[in-house]
Amino acid sequence: MASSQSSLSHLFSTPTTTSLQIAPTTSSDDESAYIDWDNLGFQLMQTDYMYVTKCSDDGIFRQGQLNRYGNIQLSPAAGVLNYGQGLFEGTKAYRREDGRIFLFRPEQNAMRMQIGAERMCMPCPSTDQFVEAVKQTAIANKRWIPPFGKGALYIRPLLIGSGPILGLAPAPEYTFLVYACPVGYYFKQRTATLNLYVEEDVHRASRGGAGGVKSITNYAPVLKAMKNAKANGYSDVLYLDAVNKKYIEEVSSCNIFLVKGNVLSTPIAKGTILEGITRKSIMDIAHDLGYTFEERLIEADELFTADEVFCTGTAVGVAPVGSITYKGQRIEYKISSDLSCKQFYSRLVGIQRGVIKDERNWIVEIE
Repeated sequence: MASSQSSLSHLFSTPTTTSLQIAPTTSSDDESAYIDWDNLGFQLMQTDYMYVTKCSDDGIFRQGQLNRYGNIQLSPAAGVLNYGQGLFEGTKAYRREDGRIFLFRPEQNAMRMQIGAERMCMPCPSTDQFVEAVKQTAIANKRWIPPFGKGALYIRPLLIGSGPILGLAPAPEYTFLVYACPVGYYFKQRTATLNLYVEEDVHRASRGGAGGVKSITNYAPVLKAMKNAKANGYSDVLYLDAVNKKYIEEVSSCNIFLVKGNVLSTPIAKGTILEGITRKSIMDIAHDLGYTFEERLIEADELFTADEVFCTGTAVGVAPVGSITYKGQRIEYKISSDLSCKQFYSRLVGIQRGVIKDERNWIVEIE
C-alpha cells in the first residue's frame, strides 16, 4: 500500500486541508481503488483526473483536456479571489448492478450554471460542452465510482473568474474545471432523521441578490449559523425570508418540503431559493403518484401542523426531518416506513437504477 501511494507522490501536491483523504490506489487507472465502500462518508478524497478548459475575452471555451488531479495556479488578483466571481454545480455518476455507469439529468445542471453565469457576468460552456466534460471526468475516474448500492461519484463542475483584475469588473479570463470524488451519506447520521433549527436572525439570501443561483458567495455566510446549530446538536439550519422573517426558504444546502394529507408543498422560488435538480424531480414524481403539489409562500407556523417534512438535494438525496426547533419549541414528526418522502425516494432510486422505466429521459448512460 505504502509503495503504491508514494509512487503517485510526484503527481499530486501535498494537501493542506485535513479533510482531504488520499486513498491507497492500485497501479492501473482501470482497476478499482482500495476503499472501504461500506463506510464511505461525504468528504474530499483525491481521485485521478480533472477536466479543465479556459476562455478569454471572446467568451468561447476551448476544447478542454483531462489533467491529473492537483492544485491550480491563480493570480492573487484573480476575480474569483477578490470579488467572488464563481459558480459551482453538483451532480453524480452511479454504477448500476450490471456495471453500467450513468448520470442523472446533467443537462439541468448545465442550464442552471448558464443562468447563474448570466447573473454573475460570466461566459459559460454550452450545455453540450458541460455534459461532455462531466462525462469525460466520470469515465476518467471510473475506478472511483462505488459499487452498486454503495454510493456515487460526486462530480463538481466549477466556473471561476481566473483572470487578474484590480478594479471591480468582470475577470478577463475564465476557467471551467470539473473534479470528482466518491461519496456516501452526506449527513453523519446516515439513516437517522434530521433535526433542524429555524434561524431567525441570520438570512441566507435576500430579494434582488444571488440566492437563486449557485454562486460561491452564497455559502460562506451560512457557516456561522451552521456551526452554532451543530454545536447545539442540530443537523442543519432552516432559514426564513429576509423581508418578513416569517416564510421558510431553504436549509443551508438543500431544499425543503412539507406534506399535509395528500398535498405536497415547497417554498416558491422567487430569486432567493436555489431550484434544485432533486427538487424538480421530486415534484414530478409526486405528481405521478397522485399528490397535489403546491409551490408557494409557506409560513414557518405551518411547521407545527405539517404531517411530514423532508429535505432534498444532490448531496443529501431525500432526507426525512424528525424535528424542527422554532421559537424555542421542538416540533416532532412521526417517522415510519410509509412516509411520503420514502415513496418519492424509492421511485427516484428505482428510475436511477433502471428498475422503473425512465419516461422523462432523465438518465444519461455514459458507458
